[in-house]
Parts: sequence; C-alpha cells; structure tokens
Amino acid sequence: MRSKEEALIIVDVQKDFLPGGALEVKDGDQIIPIINRLQKEFELVVATQDFHPADHKSFAANHEGKKVGDFVKLGGLDQFLWPVHCVQGSEGASFEKDLEKKSWAEIFQKGKNPEVDSYSGFFDNARKGDTGLGDYLKEKGVKSVYITGLALDYCVKFTAMDALSLGFETFLVKDASRAVNITPEDGGNALKEMQEAGIQIITSQEIL
Repeated sequence: MRSKEEALIIVDVQKDFLPGGALEVKDGDQIIPIINRLQKEFELVVATQDFHPADHKSFAANHEGKKVGDFVKLGGLDQFLWPVHCVQGSEGASFEKDLEKKSWAEIFQKGKNPEVDSYSGFFDNARKGDTGLGDYLKEKGVKSVYITGLALDYCVKFTAMDALSLGFETFLVKDASRAVNITPEDGGNALKEMQEAGIQIITSQEIL
C-alpha cells in the first residue's frame, strides 16, 4: 500500500472514450485491468468525469457549417471541435462497468460550462473554473499524484500539467493511459512535453 501522501487519479474512463464510443480511444479498454490493479495499492483514489451539457460549444454539431476537427474561438482560446460526447445523463458519460469504483473517494466532474472546454481534472481550459480537486487533495495531505486514464494527449496531459503546477509531485502511468491521436504523433509528443515539464513517466510495474 502506498503512503497516505500519494493519490491515484483516474481520468475519464467513460464509455464514449472507449472502443465503440462517440469519441473512441483505440485500445482504451486495455487500461481498465491495469487501473483496477493499481487501485488496490492506494488508500486514496479519485476519478474525473467529462460531463458536458448538450449545448456545449466544443461540439461541432453546435456550430452551423462546422465539422469535427475545425477550430473556433471559445473562452478566448482556439478550440478544436469534437463530436458530441459525454453528455450529462447519457450512457456515454457513464463509467465503464468493468472499472472498479468501490474504492473511489470522490468523483470530480468537468466540462459543465458550455462556454469553455475543460480537459484538465483541475481547471477549465481558460483556468477560470476550478473543479475543487486541487484543494481536496491538499486537504487530504497528498504530496504525490499518479495519473491514469483517457486520453493521454488531452485530458490526461492537461490534468498532469495542472497537478505539477499546483505543486504535486506528478507521475504519469504510461501503460494505464492511451492517446486519441488525432494525428499519429500526438501521444508521443504529449509524453515528451510532460517529461520536459518535470512529470515522471513510469509504468504500472514500478508501482505493483
């Protein structure tokens, strides 16, 4: 069992991000058994949940004449337009049934403001909205976080970067994450970017 100062963060292991989902991550389901094993090693496990209103402006369907992959300005930022996914109350927003949930202390929902997207489990992309995850971990005395989930090149990367910026020693568990790879090199670039920022890239074997 890891020390009380260490927490496991499970990012967005939801049906819409798994094979067959609206925004599927190739082989995303393969990380579930690894995450289930990792959970047994931590006293504190938390999860994030992408939870969009149907009118979210990051969805291409909500912009006339736009398609998935186009860009618009959202919250003053360049916004990639996604397929409709993880809509509040939908089956796609729910967690995969094979993912163990009984040890979760808390679920932090993100992406609820239709005016700005939210990749990170800590803040929205404009860093104006806060999910409360950072304060929660600090109140629990957490010093180090181990990040897993989907997708490596978006929500996982942004969650890891924000954890680091908040002063947590941050580990990315590489085999417990997969990239969506809008372009083939995105996953590799995300790993490089995280490593250069000071995030430690490890495998589950180093914990188990």
